[in-house]
Amino acid sequence: MGTQIHTTPAAFGKVMSMTKPVMAIDYHFFNDFNTAPGVYEEIRSSFDGPLTMSRDMMVWNVTKEDITVREIVFQESVWSPPLVNFVHVDRSIMQTESEETLKGVLDVKEVIDAPYYKTNQKYGTDIKPDVGN
Repeated sequence: MGTQIHTTPAAFGKVMSMTKPVMAIDYHFFNDFNTAPGVYEEIRSSFDGPLTMSRDMMVWNVTKEDITVREIVFQESVWSPPLVNFVHVDRSIMQTESEETLKGVLDVKEVIDAPYYKTNQKYGTDIKPDVGN
């Protein structure tokens, strides 16, 4: 579960434990029968709150009372919509990262090191995590 450019599942879990979301939603991994159990286990090593292991075509209906997670139903064979006029986007009003985000990198060393240790032990390597610290 080590990675050089993405957040590890355990680090994601740590961030979710710190922020305490109403529903944590993981994404950007190949969520199939082979990978999902390992990713789930690693997230659960540092987070025990509500979690959705997301896939393409999922929808979250959020109300004050509840969050309902479902998959969309769609028709794959449809005609393209008619062309529309291009609308210019005023990029001068776009927001950037918050001051808090720009202050630095969250230290998740204790959950980043574990998968590297396991992988190095298994394959006889000595790969160090590159977490920007």
